[in-house]
Amino acid sequence: MSGHSKWSTIKRKKSAVDAKRGKIFTKIARELQVAARAGGPDPETNIRLRLVLDKAKSANMPKDNIERAIARGAGTDKSQDLEEITYEGYAPHGVAVMVEVMTDNRNRSVAEIRHAFTKAGGNMASTGAVAWQFERKGQIMINTDGMDEDDVFLLAVDAGAEDVDFNDDGTAAIVTAAAELATVRDSLMEAGVEVDEAELIMTPQNEIELSVQDAMKVMNLIENLEDLDDVQKVYSNLAFSEELLTQLDTA
Repeated sequence: MSGHSKWSTIKRKKSAVDAKRGKIFTKIARELQVAARAGGPDPETNIRLRLVLDKAKSANMPKDNIERAIARGAGTDKSQDLEEITYEGYAPHGVAVMVEVMTDNRNRSVAEIRHAFTKAGGNMASTGAVAWQFERKGQIMINTDGMDEDDVFLLAVDAGAEDVDFNDDGTAAIVTAAAELATVRDSLMEAGVEVDEAELIMTPQNEIELSVQDAMKVMNLIENLEDLDDVQKVYSNLAFSEELLTQLDTA
């Protein structure tokens, strides 16, 4: 889990650049729209929407953009429907990849994703071929500046967390069961802990270790997939060594 939480930290740094281009806002708007359509526009009764709202505010997404996306999702305009799809595939060297998509055009999405896999020397896989290697978990990212790690760990476990992974930059990833994500998040906030991000993720049950050179080829595919407009999240079972994380952090 350690490498994955550190990669999440690096991705947040990279997302600041995306935010300047508005790309991250587009992806969050889609999440807001789908969450509002699935559970209604009230975050008090729609936990999924509440979590996405936190992400939107953390990214400094304009209030008008947020309200417009929620209104669109709660409306009846079927032309705005977005479909949630998960595609599976293999990156070079047999690394398993899961691609979560929100799209209004399935044909466009699958064509773009297949092209990215093929160009990288990988291939798409049939449904279920890769998914069994992953488990759905909750992940809460916090800043531990000024806090004792033992105190953070005990506080998280008391709130219902399964584990805590501490990073060198003063952040920590708190891992929860998928169904307990909102409960643990709310408990931490009530205890005065500032939550940077809370979301559902896919964690690999086993990881593949590669050389930095080979791993960077896999990361090029992952980043190309993440850069596609319809792609929301990409997960893999690539092991993130310290050398790889250092390379990614300076890239």
